[in-house]
Amino acid sequence: MKIKFLLIVLAGLILSGCVGVGSKGLFGTGVSVALDPRTLGTQIDDSIMQKSLSARILAKDKKYFLSVKSKVLDGRIFLTGKVDSPEEKLQITKIAWETKGTRSVRNDIKIKEEFNFKQSAKDILITTQLRTAIIVNKNIKATNYQIDTYKKKIYVYGIALTSEEKDLVISEAKEILDVENVIASIILVEDLRIQKE
Repeated sequence: MKIKFLLIVLAGLILSGCVGVGSKGLFGTGVSVALDPRTLGTQIDDSIMQKSLSARILAKDKKYFLSVKSKVLDGRIFLTGKVDSPEEKLQITKIAWETKGTRSVRNDIKIKEEFNFKQSAKDILITTQLRTAIIVNKNIKATNYQIDTYKKKIYVYGIALTSEEKDLVISEAKEILDVENVIASIILVEDLRIQKE
């Protein structure tokens, strides 16, 4: 009986070693690598992309080390943090899109400033109007674009299937009432380094 018990305990210890190591990441502390649904190859690719992206963001400005965080999952880049201006946010978005292997970029970086309710409400209205316009327009693949509005300036970034689609998005943005400027960072599918096969 004692031998049987010791064998069960030993087997339990051996098998528990196969579960994987805990990690800290986008999903929080304690997520087991063994539970990661990505293939080992995808995990390695994501790790390489993560290092490349982090190095390029730091090369742009060392202050981003603490203020901007990034995570790569299956070629999709997620950005969070705070920057001083919309131009900085746009620059970091461009760096992310230019990272080899990028499939999409989700930019949740916020801009540091004093809160102004009236201005924020106006910016949200402009963003909503443009989002609605490109969803309604059948010649635009709306899911390929992210829109931010800051002090009546619209920042649009994403991937256009054709140059006509890119022009349509910019045109829709310019038609919205009270918009002072449209800053577009739209990449054409044909210009992507790695295209879907």
